[in-house]
Amino acid sequence: MFFDLMKQWIFSPISENRLFRNFVRQDFISQFSSSIFGFFWLFLTPIVHIIIYSFVFSYIFQLRSLPEFGETQFVIFMMIGYLPWIAFAEAVSKSPNLLLEKAPLITKVMFPIQLLPVVGTVIPYLTHVIGFGLLLCYLASQGHLSVLWLLLPIIFFLQFLFTMGIVAILSAFCVFLRDLQQLVALLVTVWFFLTPIIYPISLIESETVRNLFLLNPMHNFVNLYREILLLNDFSLVNLQIIIPISFASYLIGGWIFMRIKHAFGDVL
Repeated sequence: MFFDLMKQWIFSPISENRLFRNFVRQDFISQFSSSIFGFFWLFLTPIVHIIIYSFVFSYIFQLRSLPEFGETQFVIFMMIGYLPWIAFAEAVSKSPNLLLEKAPLITKVMFPIQLLPVVGTVIPYLTHVIGFGLLLCYLASQGHLSVLWLLLPIIFFLQFLFTMGIVAILSAFCVFLRDLQQLVALLVTVWFFLTPIIYPISLIESETVRNLFLLNPMHNFVNLYREILLLNDFSLVNLQIIIPISFASYLIGGWIFMRIKHAFGDVL
């Protein structure tokens, strides 16, 4: 049974690719269907974020460049971590309502429900990859381009798998435990401040505490992005952590979702 469930979880987006594409297209377009500027927001939003954070941290807080990252401006250091984080955070934050919003469809139409966590993860990543791409273009123009950038799509894909597993688990559990909606929002906020995004980990003096951050997968992802983009190097330890934990999250989350999906119709 385990292998049958995992086969459905892994291959459904491929075997049901037409339905999957329709779901993605519908959800993606619905974000901009009632807006005046439409898809222009995909480019405007990250640019505005960069300008705001640059003003706040550079002019108000007057944070200086970071010597451990090659005297990089703080706003660049922060945005390299913030943009991948926001894709993760948005997918996780929306996961509690992922199945609840589709309740009429789930209870009335027979279709592979396991497509919904995949779509719920694809949309935030598809949206925020635009902003990350703009940042990469800027860094390339500043001379940071290197062959190690070829690792970025792999790391981004691993982060995507890690996120998808969490989305699958939360979306499934929230069908039965509606209080998880408030808890998830709180945990995402706490997780943000426990991830060195708006501060360098070098601010933490205790080496023991710094090592504890290795238990935070998002720290490892963010650190890899920064090392590759700013230092033209990367920590093998971070890579050794994210590879197994990404696949573990994806497979465990998928198995849990597939194992209890038969009960969704009764509860919804």
